[in-house]
This record gives sequence, C-alpha cells and structure tokens, in this order.
Amino acid sequence: MGSNHQEEWEKLERAREKFIHELSQNMHLYGISETVGRLYGTVLFSNKPMNLDEMSESLGMSKTSMSTGIRTLLKANMVERVWEKGNRKDLYKTVDDWYKSFSTVFINRWRSSVDNNLKALEEMKRSLTELENSSDETIKELIQEDMEKLRYAKQYYEWLKKVVRLFETGEIYDIVPK
Repeated sequence: MGSNHQEEWEKLERAREKFIHELSQNMHLYGISETVGRLYGTVLFSNKPMNLDEMSESLGMSKTSMSTGIRTLLKANMVERVWEKGNRKDLYKTVDDWYKSFSTVFINRWRSSVDNNLKALEEMKRSLTELENSSDETIKELIQEDMEKLRYAKQYYEWLKKVVRLFETGEIYDIVPK
C-alpha cells in the first residue's frame, strides 16, 4: 500500500474514531454507558458482522464485557444477531433502523416512568384523602393545593402515555416523517 493510501486509511480511521467518541459520549440519553456506546460504534463501522472475540480484540476489553454490552444493545434494539453459513460463533451487526432503536428505548423508559409516577400519584391521593377530615384548616388548605397539583400531574402523565402510544403504533411517523 502506497504512502498516500496509508494516509487516507489513517484519516478514515480518525474520522470514524471521532464519530464513535461523540456517539458514545451521548449514549447516556439511551440509558447506555459510554463503553457500550463505543462497542456500538465499533460494530456500526465494521464492514462485516462481528463476533465477541473480534469485539474484544478491537476494543481491548474482556469477552465478558463484550457479552454484557451486546446484551444491552440487543435489548435496546440497536444490534441484532445474524447467521453466517459455516460460522458457529454468534455474529452481530447494528440494526439499520435507528428510528426503531430510538422508539424501543423511548417506549421502555417513558412507559416505566409514567407507570411509576401514576402509581405514586394515586398513593399520594389516597394519603391525602385520609387527611381530608382533619380539623386543622391549614392542613385542609394544603391538601386542596396538593390535590390540584396531582390533578395537573395526572393530566400530564395521561398526555405522556398518548405520546408513548404514538411511538408504539408508529403513528409518530405520520406526524413527524422519518
């Protein structure tokens, strides 16, 4: 390989490395660690599906770490297992549909958050209801203020459930096309 080609290959690798670095820095938005983000970037720019040994070698990390990282990426719908005739090792490649990956992560995180917050809201309402017969007028006023805040919060969480449903059904892409 000539000197010029070597420089071009190095430039390509630097460009990829810079992108992978930025990508991995922002993976926390998906609930994914920087290390797993680097793994994702490595698989993304591989010119063929990779097995755990190749990932481990490329990143200088243990095969166990790669296995844990791949499970995280599989769960987030960011990589998929592929089969290659004659190859007994599990191979992985990135999922081509980044919208689906985002939707999967968004749906799982927000649905869980909404459900937990609605549950806490109902528990608080029950506690406040038990106090409504208080003889302390200040407590009664605070209960009414808190109940109003809970009504607003419930309205917000019901709206957020609708947003999550837009992603689940794919209707979001009718509103905001890919």
